[in-house]
Amino acid sequence: MADAAASPLARMFRTVTTVEPIEIKAVLLSFLYCFFIFVSYFIVRPLRDTMGTVYGVSHLQELFTGTFIVSFAVAPIYAGFASRIRLASFLPWVYGFIALTMIGFFFAFRAAENNRWVAAAFYVWVSTFNLLTISVFWSMMADIFSKPQAKRVFGFIAAGGTIGTLAAPLFVTFFVRVVGTNTLLLISAGGFVITAFLVKIVEAEKRKFLAVDDEAQKTTMDKKLGGNPFDGFVLLFQSRYLLMIALFLLLMTWISTVVYFQLSDTISKDFATKVARTQAFATIDLAVNSAAVLIQLFGTGRFLKRFGVTTGLMLNPVIMVVAFLAVAAAPGLLILGAIQVTRRVAEYAVAKPSRDMLFTAVDQQAKYKAKNVIDTVVYRFGDLTSAWISAAVLPFGVAGLAIFGAVMCVFWFPIAWALGRRYESLHANEVMDTAKPGLVAAPLQR
Repeated sequence: MADAAASPLARMFRTVTTVEPIEIKAVLLSFLYCFFIFVSYFIVRPLRDTMGTVYGVSHLQELFTGTFIVSFAVAPIYAGFASRIRLASFLPWVYGFIALTMIGFFFAFRAAENNRWVAAAFYVWVSTFNLLTISVFWSMMADIFSKPQAKRVFGFIAAGGTIGTLAAPLFVTFFVRVVGTNTLLLISAGGFVITAFLVKIVEAEKRKFLAVDDEAQKTTMDKKLGGNPFDGFVLLFQSRYLLMIALFLLLMTWISTVVYFQLSDTISKDFATKVARTQAFATIDLAVNSAAVLIQLFGTGRFLKRFGVTTGLMLNPVIMVVAFLAVAAAPGLLILGAIQVTRRVAEYAVAKPSRDMLFTAVDQQAKYKAKNVIDTVVYRFGDLTSAWISAAVLPFGVAGLAIFGAVMCVFWFPIAWALGRRYESLHANEVMDTAKPGLVAAPLQR
């Protein structure tokens, strides 16, 4: 350990991050795992958003409805496989299966490039699997790192994903006209195959990490979770803590969807061609990820260690109240683009790592099953309800949507504060209560 602490790599990490020498290998592998998940998804994200415009912006709420239905169906299927197959064997196949679907859509687009129903199917499936893949990743991270470690390393690990989201839209912006939109699907499939192999490597590293670090989570992935496909729903409704996380996420998705509708409507009016719209969405992604990665690499760990998870959770509601008031006063593409960038930077750099840290306080069943339900079904339920409301408000103009979003933020802020306080209280007290389903501490039930 002394040698590791004295190595140039360890000294660099101690200088610019909060990662400890003993954590470096596990953190770097997790960083790469996160990178390939996000680069694989963000390669096709602009194409997904473009397919939404092919289907019709005025009908986006229908796509959100389809996404919720598919997400609701996928959650118990995922939990069922996790109950019956060892996690170490099952999780890589999550990414392998997604790679196969990308190849399938490559041939579907070649056969019917501008078919509205193919576009709708692609939009719904990509919107479903992107949450699943990210949920699986952060479940695994919460299964490796403890609460104190999570504050130090989750921001840095998340930067791997942000670099992926930076590299992908950069590639799309400059090369989509050369390779064509359909080829993006094959590139994405290759990235998901690499991700599947990285899951195996990280899982093996977890076992080594457990042998040398007393702070690591004392769980194993070399087992089946057991139970039934609907355990995630049961665990969610048995726990006030998990329900509060779900409510926080629900309000967050309402805000995100309002901004998404505003931006999609404006881009569809300002840009006539599919390629131009794809480039516009990719340019926004590029701006978001350029700013977020610097904060994640050098600031998130220090921010959360200094101010705590509660402040991290409350940051986005405060920002968005101000942002929506600005949109109501001066709607337009420039303002909407700036707000989307600001919102997502704050979410990716601080709010998302803070929210994923909350799951270091729950047991393995809740990490993989309840978290998956929250990250997919609850998230998409938020999209669904907000989409229909946004569609109803859209005829009143962007200002009407902005006022609706500001009102939602008023409810979001106290939920963020209460949730953060519960987590911080748990972290301070460390009171064990294994009798409560899905939880590891008594304060979560009060």
